[in-house]
Amino acid sequence: MPLSETLKELMKHFQFNFQTTLQTKLPPNIQSLIEAAEQIAHKAYAPYSHFKVGAAVLLHDGNLLTGCNHENAAYPAGVCAERAALSSLDMSNGKQTVLAIAVTYLSHDLLPKPISPCGICRQTILEVQQWQNKPIAVYMCAPDGTIIVVDDAQYLLPFSFGSEYLDMPPDSH
Repeated sequence: MPLSETLKELMKHFQFNFQTTLQTKLPPNIQSLIEAAEQIAHKAYAPYSHFKVGAAVLLHDGNLLTGCNHENAAYPAGVCAERAALSSLDMSNGKQTVLAIAVTYLSHDLLPKPISPCGICRQTILEVQQWQNKPIAVYMCAPDGTIIVVDDAQYLLPFSFGSEYLDMPPDSH
């Protein structure tokens, strides 16, 4: 078979559904989730970029976890808001699972578009989703109230790396 035909066979399309909406059109518990992310963004430590990010995690029991970014002069040592919020998740027994995460930002120059998690945060969110074996909805927010909603974190990280590539089975809970 010629190389071009082989490449055509290998070519696939990656598609997923997402929704763009306004915060006011979302259910009350999701509006509260986004408000918590907005509030915690004010507490971010961002003296270098002045780009303050807040994240809030909605647990199945209705509780919220929040986190904000913490910059460091040694840039790789900083912590993103999403990972700060997820770091207090109790993954020891499988009872505390995540329904959704919202991420938003404050900046001098507010962009008119929602923010999305960085690659490390996408991997972290996906790892939690794989651990709990339940999808996590991701709400990517702009300060003007515009939101992009993805119902499953796996769509943010196609061709992801996970436990299936390692020599050890995933933890059971």
